[in-house]
Amino acid sequence: MPVEGIIGSSPAMQQVYELTRRVARSNASVLLLGETGTGKELIAGAIHRLSDRAQGPFVRVNCGALSESLLESELFGHVRGAFTSAVNNRTGRFEAAHTGSIFLDEINSTSMMLQVKLLRVLQEREFERVGDTNTITVDTRVIAASNRDLAQEVAQGRFREDLYWRLNVVPIQIPPLRQRLEDIPQLVAYFLEYYSRANNRYVVHVRQETLDIMMQYHWPGNVRELQNYVERAVVMAEGDELTVDLLPEVVRRGAPVAADSQADPPSLASADWDTLIRSLVRRGVAQADDLHRAVFDFVVSRVEKELIAQTLAECNYVQTKTAARLGINRNTLAKKLKDYGLDGAGGGQGAS
Repeated sequence: MPVEGIIGSSPAMQQVYELTRRVARSNASVLLLGETGTGKELIAGAIHRLSDRAQGPFVRVNCGALSESLLESELFGHVRGAFTSAVNNRTGRFEAAHTGSIFLDEINSTSMMLQVKLLRVLQEREFERVGDTNTITVDTRVIAASNRDLAQEVAQGRFREDLYWRLNVVPIQIPPLRQRLEDIPQLVAYFLEYYSRANNRYVVHVRQETLDIMMQYHWPGNVRELQNYVERAVVMAEGDELTVDLLPEVVRRGAPVAADSQADPPSLASADWDTLIRSLVRRGVAQADDLHRAVFDFVVSRVEKELIAQTLAECNYVQTKTAARLGINRNTLAKKLKDYGLDGAGGGQGAS
């Protein structure tokens, strides 16, 4: 049975709904994993609504959108005089989420120093505001999300292992849209109705041939990309129907649904494989499923690097434009560029 507020009835989403309902009744930390645009925030909100904390606040924080110093103040608050612009005391998001839930999106973007403080909140349920010595105790459930494999981040020394295990009590993997194509007609119908109302339009019909073309596309931006294209079609439509010509050329070209698995794999140097094997040995990977997952994540990271490099070049190395096209925020793109050694691409031009 679908969860209220979330569209889709495919088998892949049914598993997500089942896990969501089951974990909602507990106070355990939840880690939502999935590509950008898959709807992790919607699942986080559903977990809160279905929990005993539903009457409490649901506080959202995008960890990838703020610098380390700003994020620390945002999460834990600060006292007057803690830093130059701290002219008043400020309540942090953890404190604001007391008796409710806090959703930490893109938690993989946090620094090692901030991860230590997050670990303490998870373990002790207490913290101090920036610039203060008084300890604040909170009763806040943590729901975190990452668009990167945190186990791989741990193996590469970018994420604390102890924090990973504290967050990963109940992991929920949100499937990409290409793995639940049967949900596209429902999603299109919902977005058509929503954006027709929002824009005072009446575009509520869609032909099967249009849906067929949409179901042949691989949707790298997932549901967020689909939502964007439907909104654009509603605005541009002259009649009451979403027709093929209203779709972007990239969708009309009909990129194969399984292009990411059917295409020739990216060229991986032997040194890359050596690094992977050493990483697997350090992690003690022995199970076949674990090995398959680790290799899959390794290949996906290489594909992601190629996608970012190509999009960056197509956008003339303008990072804000590149981030918008990829459906991620600017800080997340900057981190990925650094991680993949692409931060010097284009001679440093087009940073804005």
